[in-house]
Amino acid sequence: MNPDLTILGGGLAGSEAAWQAAERGLRVRLYEMRPERSTGVHQTADLAELVCSGSLKSLLVTTASGLLNHELESLGSLILRCGRQAAIPGGQALAVDRREFAAAVTAAVEGHPRIQVVRQEALTVPREGLVIVASGPLTSAALAADLAALTGAGQMAFYDAIAPTVEYESIDLEPVYRASRYGRGGADYLNCPLTLEQYTAFHEALVSAERHAPKCPEDTVYFESCLPIEIIAERSFKGPTYGPLKPVGLDDPRTGRRPYAVVQLRQENRAATLWSLVGFQTQLKRGEQERIFRLIPGLERAVFARYGQVHRNTFLNSPQVLDPTLQLRAQPEVLLAGQLIGVEGYMESAAAGWLAGVNAARVQRGQEALVPPATTMLGALVRYVSDPWCKSFQPMNANFGLLPHLDVKPKDARKQAYADRALADLAAWSAASGALEL
Repeated sequence: MNPDLTILGGGLAGSEAAWQAAERGLRVRLYEMRPERSTGVHQTADLAELVCSGSLKSLLVTTASGLLNHELESLGSLILRCGRQAAIPGGQALAVDRREFAAAVTAAVEGHPRIQVVRQEALTVPREGLVIVASGPLTSAALAADLAALTGAGQMAFYDAIAPTVEYESIDLEPVYRASRYGRGGADYLNCPLTLEQYTAFHEALVSAERHAPKCPEDTVYFESCLPIEIIAERSFKGPTYGPLKPVGLDDPRTGRRPYAVVQLRQENRAATLWSLVGFQTQLKRGEQERIFRLIPGLERAVFARYGQVHRNTFLNSPQVLDPTLQLRAQPEVLLAGQLIGVEGYMESAAAGWLAGVNAARVQRGQEALVPPATTMLGALVRYVSDPWCKSFQPMNANFGLLPHLDVKPKDARKQAYADRALADLAAWSAASGALEL
């Protein structure tokens, strides 16, 4: 096949971009280095494999992630469609069976008549033709170096961490109760309550535990929305109780009282045989994970199906090189997408892939590349990663702070107003721009 578009990377962004471009008539060649070369954290050769958790986040339109999901659904996102197909109980969140999800994306992309998937590592960015680089936070050293040379912006890195997963049969359910925060959604989470005494012992063990040392200590810049649990605990005694161990809205139905702290477990697969510790990203050594996490009530004999681990995430200083169309300013035939550009999160990556794929098709047709309205979550995200005003750039999740302010009170009403405005503006923009035309 003589491709119209070359895509580097078969993750969430690359898969979404390939699908959108192919649906609009482009012949796409998609490079994915797995299984020829593994990343060290991926476990399969499937496209769009979810590494850190099995949640595509909220479906509530009054949350930032939920609003982004609603936007992507209206835009015909392949990733969201496959997420719906692989959904498992997750309260208000779109939790998925990770293997079913990745298999669905792989089948859709590999089965598309205009997409050719090449299982080979891309060492350089092609200097001719239309290209999307969506190689992700685990971009190989060779490709990262070539991309840095191409952009002239260099690269930055931070360390991200994966939460451990335990086998359901190894959980002692006697002290555990099922609930979702404030009773919203189904009672889909397993909640492990801790007394002050239990929490104190857990905290002391956590902050004194042995950790893996990063290979580049000077480069350890943690993403604040995804801190390792031991780093949160190290900052303050109560820190985890305002974060992953927050007990608010999780009163124990057996006592009618709020525990001092709560560890939540989230279902990881459809068979409900695997459960992950929510927010427990960690860089503790494996033996320490077993010792310390078994201090949590209900996990005293937990069998770990997957340990937490640390891996290096690479991203570019995108505001200095990228337009909100996701084209490189100096080379508009090259587009970037996914976590490589500094959007943080599964659906944020897919959203960037959607826009890159659509704009690649428009560039190939000789049409003007699109920028979604700033009042939408997608539009706000791409403006954030392309605003040259930003001199100290760090990755960003979807959040309402990115949107133009609305002076609506109370706060809950303001969130609904943000959502109403975003979805109305997105519908009008889609119709006027032809964004959904195939």
